[in-house]
Amino acid sequence: MASVESRSEETLIQQDLERLMHASQANGMFEAPNISEPELLEVNELTNSLANLRDAERELTEASRSAMNLSAQEMRALQFLVVSLRRGNVSTPTMLAKHLRISPASTTKLLNRLERGGHISRRIHPSDRRAFTIEVRPQTEAMIQRSVGRQQARRFLAASRLSSGERAIVTRFLDELTQGITEDRQTWASAENVLQALDSSLSMPDGGVASET
Repeated sequence: MASVESRSEETLIQQDLERLMHASQANGMFEAPNISEPELLEVNELTNSLANLRDAERELTEASRSAMNLSAQEMRALQFLVVSLRRGNVSTPTMLAKHLRISPASTTKLLNRLERGGHISRRIHPSDRRAFTIEVRPQTEAMIQRSVGRQQARRFLAASRLSSGERAIVTRFLDELTQGITEDRQTWASAENVLQALDSSLSMPDGGVASET
């Protein structure tokens, strides 16, 4: 019964997504290709597979976070620190703050929580006595490496089972998606800058408009 309800819910979600696509097309936001009904079903099946992949990866991340009693931000921080360590880089709070896009004060609170949880330790920087570096404890490092490593191994295995031509097609498809998403992100970033400038001008005396003399 649950599986039937789940499929019905997925159908409704897919129908809503299709309505959004058609609405976007009607508003001139993008031009949808003219494809046949069988091709449309194939496209929907492909996009559903992408959604299922994202859901599976998110659920795996949630499971690993829950097992380690970490927040999403704490998990991202540890993953960054472990990757930096494997690359032979020395990690500092400034580097972590830049990666997570948070303030120095928030970074300090984050590191305090991770240190209390036994996940990291802080050491005096070898070349700057005024700063310190961040080290991941061996047990935590092993758990993060196992989680990330298994995901990467499964991606590698799935890709290795494809033919050379199939890998080229998948690569082109993913690159096109990435390019489109990047362009959308840049559009939103530009819109955010415009809104911030507008808010600043509106907060100025006379709405930021020079008074006539």
